[in-house]
Amino acid sequence: MKHFISKHFQGKGLVIGIFIFFPVVTFAQQKGPDRVQRAMMHHELPDDKYVPGSNTNNGRSPAYRFESSTFFTTQVNVSENGENITNDAANEPSIAIDPTNPNRMVIGWRQFDNISSNFRQAGYGYTTDGGDTWTFPGVIDPGVFRSDPVLDVDINGNFYYNSLTSDANNNMTCRVFKIEDGGVEWDGGVEARGGDKQWMRIDKTGGIGSGNNYSFWTSYWSSCYPGSFTRSTDWGDTYEDCITVAGDLSWGSLAIGPDGELYIVGASYNDPIVVTKSITAQNPESDVIWDFTSAVNLDGYLTAQVEVNPVGLLGQAWIDVDVSDGPGRGNVYVLASVVRLSVNDPGDVMFAKSTDGGLSWSEPMRINTDFGNNNTQWFGTMSVAPNGRIDAVWLDTRDALGDPNFSALYYSYSLDQGETWTPNEKLSDSFDPHQGWPQQQKMGDYYNMVSDNESAHLAWSNTLNGEQDVYYGRISPETVNTNETSANPDRLSITCSPNPTYGKTTVRYQIPVSGEVRLSIYDVYGREVKNLVNQNQQSGYHTITFDGGELDRGTYFYRLQVGDYTKTTRLALIN
Repeated sequence: MKHFISKHFQGKGLVIGIFIFFPVVTFAQQKGPDRVQRAMMHHELPDDKYVPGSNTNNGRSPAYRFESSTFFTTQVNVSENGENITNDAANEPSIAIDPTNPNRMVIGWRQFDNISSNFRQAGYGYTTDGGDTWTFPGVIDPGVFRSDPVLDVDINGNFYYNSLTSDANNNMTCRVFKIEDGGVEWDGGVEARGGDKQWMRIDKTGGIGSGNNYSFWTSYWSSCYPGSFTRSTDWGDTYEDCITVAGDLSWGSLAIGPDGELYIVGASYNDPIVVTKSITAQNPESDVIWDFTSAVNLDGYLTAQVEVNPVGLLGQAWIDVDVSDGPGRGNVYVLASVVRLSVNDPGDVMFAKSTDGGLSWSEPMRINTDFGNNNTQWFGTMSVAPNGRIDAVWLDTRDALGDPNFSALYYSYSLDQGETWTPNEKLSDSFDPHQGWPQQQKMGDYYNMVSDNESAHLAWSNTLNGEQDVYYGRISPETVNTNETSANPDRLSITCSPNPTYGKTTVRYQIPVSGEVRLSIYDVYGREVKNLVNQNQQSGYHTITFDGGELDRGTYFYRLQVGDYTKTTRLALIN
């Protein structure tokens, strides 16, 4: 077979293609769905009509909430009193976090007011306390069909919500809504071209492209066929005319490198997974030039209409870039749930990386480590922390008993640029993804995740409360970044186990420098209830055992302080 790198110059209607042919591996000869088949397998159109007040008589029940030593999750689409709203549904969540105030987050989703109808709207919720509690005001545009929510945030903390809609003639367009100045209300939105399965990413590099808003979508269902890409270079006030994307990609995502370079990944013509890159997209004075496309061997292909998600995707392709100052800076990573080609597996989470800016790719690596080829790993989702840690989550049927579709949330991470990964960790109980369908046989098409140096912040849907609802999840891996200097606060860490606990728990902490150490327990009101350590200690690891039997049941916080550095972790005391 032959593989190509293409360079497309787009400006004033001119497209010039330069193709360089060279031999590569033969995986692209094995095909999944082609472009038209993918388009026919999935597109969002209105079906049921809007019924005003269809949620008026919805009841209330306890919202689901869970916390362990590494994972906290809580329901987002809740009532004003924090209760589950019965008989509604929510899926396809996307999350954005304010870089100027990480306690401030927004999650958007497809909101179904009643499971008797598949009419969906642009739902959203927000938090100002780091995800512990959420407010669900309702939908952005009541009574208007909206789907495929994608959220992001700019460097100043302004939120953006890209939402797909379709008119009576099934013409698809996207509109981008915005929250500015630390508020909680969306503006009226701006027309942003678009089409089905759009994705959006905003440049937060601080360079010449900072604030640029990029989006692409499936060209087959485009508002401006054959165009499938647009950008805004004025902080989302206007969006440029559509252009085509080299490789005609779909079912994917975008990422921005440390120098403002733009990457897009998705399924292409005959290659299952392809990446295209533009260096000029960041420059408002330049046309968008696609520098090249390169095929990524994940030993599999993206697909839809699978048993676990009958009218939805197995998952979309994810791309992200290491923007740290460590040895992985500039590395490009791709991850996706794919149907395997070499072993006939219905779904594995596969990973590959590039160390040369996307020109070439490593051999594929399987992240899930279950035995056999019968389990389905779906909705594989990846994000990269500023310090270079790579986080991956997925749904996994390996624990299913009786019904083979029952799925649990799993997690793994890498601290060495994807060379090795931690053992698969089960984060949630198994649940039935077919429960609570709102007259549409799927649990959406994707999850979404954003990582910081301490945690991975996940927007996900599940049926753990017996219905299909949207959740925020915070994954806090117990890591030590060996690339940091000894005086860096990233090496200040604290964990406790078991957590939750009935009484005794062992606290393990690391301090980056020798000095005066204070470790205390606080209640939820910020009052110190017990001091555990108050003395000079050497840098390194320390442990202490605490018996919480004397305290009331509930949530507490360990607070570790060394000089000007502090670190906090939760402790749950249960009956």
